[in-house]
Amino acid sequence: MPVFAENFLKAFIPLFVAIDPIGLAAVFLAMSAGVPIERRKKIANQAAWTGGLVALLFLFLGQTIFTALGITVSDFQIAGGLILFILAARDLIHSAAEEPAKLADDFGVVPLGMPLIAGPASITTLILLAQSIGWMVTLVALVANLVLVVLAFAYSDLIGRKIRPTGMRAISKIISMLLAAIAVSMIRQGWAS
Repeated sequence: MPVFAENFLKAFIPLFVAIDPIGLAAVFLAMSAGVPIERRKKIANQAAWTGGLVALLFLFLGQTIFTALGITVSDFQIAGGLILFILAARDLIHSAAEEPAKLADDFGVVPLGMPLIAGPASITTLILLAQSIGWMVTLVALVANLVLVVLAFAYSDLIGRKIRPTGMRAISKIISMLLAAIAVSMIRQGWAS
């Protein structure tokens, strides 16, 4: 196997796990239930661009930014986990009988773009991969993963048509519980480091 292909796989697989395009499709589907298709496309684009730009920023300047601010990757994990937990908890305690909370027009930016696409796990992975494998291979692996995210968002409508509103509410609560668990895991990892 050529060295570039081997290094690409070494970068692609951890980024795929950190970004989780398949899980993001489920999150996007649950969060955008009842949102008109045109707005969903706009939100998906916001999320992909935000996540991509933040990831690129940290790929090239991540360690410098952390050093300049005097923070560590662990600090970043705890902060990202707290934000994600608050968002998940808000959705979990929301009753189906209540009027659904109005989604912010920019929920593609937060929480989809950051911290779900470009969050502590993916940013930490990018920084470590750039140091060990090199920024060029890491950049190619990042772009490949972002393409998968865009495809996952684009095809989430197919799933949405098959699932009725009751199913969407159930999925939304399950996803919120998973997001809360991911947030706790991020905080725990940051605390342990």
